[in-house]
Amino acid sequence: MSKIMLVEDDPKLANLLREHLIKYGYDVVLTEKFDKVLDFFIKEKPDLVLLDVNLPSYDGFYWCRQIRQVSTCPILFISARDGEMDQVMALENGADDYITKPFHYDVVTAKIGSNLRRAYGEYALKIEERTVEQSGLILYPERMELHYRETNVAVTKKEAILLEMLLTRMPRVITRENLLEKLWDDQSFVDENTLNVNVTRVRKKLQHVGIDHAIETIRGEGYRLVQTWEKGESET
Repeated sequence: MSKIMLVEDDPKLANLLREHLIKYGYDVVLTEKFDKVLDFFIKEKPDLVLLDVNLPSYDGFYWCRQIRQVSTCPILFISARDGEMDQVMALENGADDYITKPFHYDVVTAKIGSNLRRAYGEYALKIEERTVEQSGLILYPERMELHYRETNVAVTKKEAILLEMLLTRMPRVITRENLLEKLWDDQSFVDENTLNVNVTRVRKKLQHVGIDHAIETIRGEGYRLVQTWEKGESET
């Protein structure tokens, strides 16, 4: 069953569209906190997003860009704004399609099915999923998930990049300069404390899957990953 994430601040329309999509066998989750759209996306891991343009706090274009930093899943805009520039902006910000209100529910359903087939089904490119593994600790970079034994946790794009560097070079030290260069294109505008924050977040993700003290800080140099966990069974 494909999961659809619906970001629509009109509760009546959101519920009507949700009920319609459920009839076609979709699992639909509604966003309730419109200042936490990306957090909700990472938590729910939907197969497709239906996204309104006019939203509280930040508009749909902003959230589309945020989602595109962590996922390539289909994003379809649904909006009362029918100007050509709105549609151009949606596509330029990473959307796959743009549906104007008022719309026919069957048209929305058809477009959802088409985009899901293109992304995951019969029309999708058959690419073997990439994994990075060390002793049973498995990172799925494209899926943005970290697995160990029977536990897994979602990671952000930057956390996935950091984890991949640590895993592939384990147990060698990765300098702070190399990490900054990989994580941010323009290092001159990045406070070094930002790297510390990201490393702390990765440590917490490792703790979530049951691994403590695996990232060592090498004073004056950088960080390295050392094995503090027992080898688990491969999930690949």
